[in-house]
Amino acid sequence: MRIEAVIGDITKQQVDAVVNAANSALAGGGGVDGAIHRAAGADQMHEACARLGGCPTGDAKATPGFGLAAKWVIHAVGPRYRDGRHGEAEALASCYRRSKEVAEVLGAASIAFPAISTGIYGYPPEEAAHVAVQTLKGLESKIVMLVRLVAFDEYTLSLYQRELRL
Repeated sequence: MRIEAVIGDITKQQVDAVVNAANSALAGGGGVDGAIHRAAGADQMHEACARLGGCPTGDAKATPGFGLAAKWVIHAVGPRYRDGRHGEAEALASCYRRSKEVAEVLGAASIAFPAISTGIYGYPPEEAAHVAVQTLKGLESKIVMLVRLVAFDEYTLSLYQRELRL
């Protein structure tokens, strides 16, 4: 499994599956979540997510990609950051593991991740990049061949690049 980091728009990634930084109700929202819902087609995505019945923190569930280039959207619910001593790292790592597992079930050969939990959920970007990259480096797959970490800005890209070199 190859891991790469790029700067870009998660909604425009040419991959089999994109990961959405979702809330537990899978109801859409701001940031990455809102952008994915809008780009995919908000009405269709909202209806598909409602049928899933929510998703607990640390888990992931899939819907079709609808209007996106990606065939699927994997909705992963990251933790709200409190102080790093309430299982946040474990829950965040679980998002990456579960998203990869869901991608395998779907038969997705490529998957793109945003920086889960670093927006409104307040996860420090440095710690989140470490958890993301180290978790993904520890995974193997015979189905998922490419994992793309999509940074919204240069700073996040630099964090991913540093972690990938470690």
